[in-house]
Amino acid sequence: MNAPGPSPERIFTTLNAFHQTAALKAGIELDLFTAIDSGRTSPSAIAAQSGASERGIRILCDSLTVMGFLEKQDGSYALTPESRLFLSRNSRACLGSISGFLTSDWSNENFAHLTDSVRKGGKFSGDGANTVEAGIWTSFAKCMAPLTVPAAMFIAKLIGAEAGKPCRVLDIAAGHGMYGITIARQNPNAGITALDWPGVLEIAKEHAQEAGVADRYETLPGSVFETEFGSGYDVILLTNIFHHFDPPTCTALMRKVHCALKPGGTAVTLEFIPDEDRVSPPTAAAFSLVMLASTNAGDAYTESEYRRMFGDAGFSQTRMEEVPYMPQRVLISTP
Repeated sequence: MNAPGPSPERIFTTLNAFHQTAALKAGIELDLFTAIDSGRTSPSAIAAQSGASERGIRILCDSLTVMGFLEKQDGSYALTPESRLFLSRNSRACLGSISGFLTSDWSNENFAHLTDSVRKGGKFSGDGANTVEAGIWTSFAKCMAPLTVPAAMFIAKLIGAEAGKPCRVLDIAAGHGMYGITIARQNPNAGITALDWPGVLEIAKEHAQEAGVADRYETLPGSVFETEFGSGYDVILLTNIFHHFDPPTCTALMRKVHCALKPGGTAVTLEFIPDEDRVSPPTAAAFSLVMLASTNAGDAYTESEYRRMFGDAGFSQTRMEEVPYMPQRVLISTP
C-alpha cells in the first residue's frame, strides 16, 4: 500500500486554530465545565445553567468534544480527566481564569501584527514589556495565579522552605505574588519583600492576606531597573522576567541581584528554557514567538545563554532543574 501523500489539512487547521481558542474561551466564560461536573449533562440542562441557547450549547459542546475537552455518549456530555481537574470551578486546581490574560485584546493585537514584528525583529509598535502597558500586568496578576501552584511548590521545596529557617526573600516582578507567598506559607520564619508596579502589588497584597501571611509580606513599588533592592537577602526570586529583555539588560539585572544577596544566598530563576536546538521541548521553544510579538528584544533563552549572562553578572554556579508537570525550568544560581 502506498503511503499517503501530502495533505493540506495541517495548513487548514492551523489557519483556523483561533476557532479552537474562541470555543474554549466561550466554554470557560459560560462555565459549562462546572455545569457538567455538577451533573447537568444534557444540552438543555447545560443551557439552563449557563443562560445560553440549547442550540448554541449543543454546537459548542460538540466542538469541545472534537477538541478533546469533553466526551459524548447518547446525547449527553462528560468531562475528560483533564477538564475536570483544570476547567471545572469545583476543582481547587481550576485554571479557567488564565483565559482572561492569554486571550486578551493585548495578546491578540500583538499576534495580529506578527508579520510586521518579524520584519522589524521585535514588537510592531510601542515599548513592548519594557513599560507598563494599559494595565496588562495588573490583568496578568489577576488572571494567572492558579497556573503557578506546581512551580511555586517546587521552588519552595528546592530552597528548603519547610525547614523553617529564618529567611529574607525578595520577589522581583512579583506579579500575583504567589511564588513568595508559597514560601511564606511553607516557612513561618520567612519574610517576603515583593517588588512590582504599585497597581500590581495591590493584587499581591490581597493574595498575601488570603493566604494568612500579610504580616510577613512587604511591598517595594517601582521598576526593577530603577528601584534599590536593599541587601542581605537569603533568596531572590526572578520568575518569568528575563524573557522580556535582551542579554545585556538581563545581565545588568542579575548584577543588581548579586549585590543584594547575602553571602551564601541563592538566586532562583523560573523560565521557559528551550533545549540548545531551540525547537524542543515544544512549549518552551515556541515561547520565543510570544516574545517576538510582544517585546522589543525579549527571547526564550537556552541554559547556556543563561549561564553566560549569570556568569558575567558574578554568579559562579548555576544548575537547572525540571519543574514537574510544567513546561518551565528552574535555575539555581549562587555567587
